[in-house]
Amino acid sequence: MQNTRLNTLFDTTVRGLGSWLQNPWRRLSVLIISLLFGNFLGTAISTISGQQADLDILVAGILVGVTELVNRIAYGTTQATRRSLPVQMINALKVGLVYSLFVEAFKLGS
Repeated sequence: MQNTRLNTLFDTTVRGLGSWLQNPWRRLSVLIISLLFGNFLGTAISTISGQQADLDILVAGILVGVTELVNRIAYGTTQATRRSLPVQMINALKVGLVYSLFVEAFKLGS
């Protein structure tokens, strides 16, 4: 690939972000933000699909498929892949999403 200014800018930005995320506290804060965003996303998905009562089964099937795909990526790979930040972020997002859906189910049941 050619070494253009845009390519150089992108490479230095990614390299700087990678070195910034080496700090364990920053890494933990990014994972917590991902978990909370998953919680928000689960609430939003259940609210939107609940408004249109005909999409419940389709949305549930898509969420189960995405959850199983993330499980396969996060737990079915090597140890080095499991410890990478993007995989941990996607897994934290999934955990927040599933937790939010359980909370919504308990709210509807009471």
